[in-house]
Amino acid sequence: MAGSGMMMVWAAAMIMIWLATPSQAIWLSLPSSGTKCISEEIHSNVVVLFDYSLVQGGDDDRSHHTTMSVRVTSPFGTNLHHQENVTKGQSAFTTSEGGIHIACFWLDGNQKGADRSIVVDWKTGISTKDWDSVAKKEKIEGVELELRKLEGIVDAIHENIIFLKERGSKDEGSQ
Repeated sequence: MAGSGMMMVWAAAMIMIWLATPSQAIWLSLPSSGTKCISEEIHSNVVVLFDYSLVQGGDDDRSHHTTMSVRVTSPFGTNLHHQENVTKGQSAFTTSEGGIHIACFWLDGNQKGADRSIVVDWKTGISTKDWDSVAKKEKIEGVELELRKLEGIVDAIHENIIFLKERGSKDEGSQ
């Protein structure tokens, strides 16, 4: 039992470090034909902020502007976001079901030539909180603001540990 307790502490520490670091956008190479998808397992009732942008290359023919389509679906196939013929966009939603959420991207029409790059910034949970607004509204700064951020991270870790324990209990019960 002591080993599993240490494992939980280690896992909580790693999650805290991961949550404390600022989120980074990812770059994807979008093929001229076909689809590229990313996915993330997200609990229910979690806020998601989702920004994306098509990077136009320097050799693009300005008379033919490249566009893409985007679709985000829930684990049960519900469309959470869908856009066509766009170069950038954003979406915000609160998940209503837990599980694997998928975002897929593809170039519109008959796009000839090289692949295109897209930038995707996908934030969930505590990463979506606008700490600048909180600081202004509550007139806090410095150490107090950092403590508030850490409190939010600790709450998120606590909720995640409870979720993992419940999922582990269900898995043990089904065996």
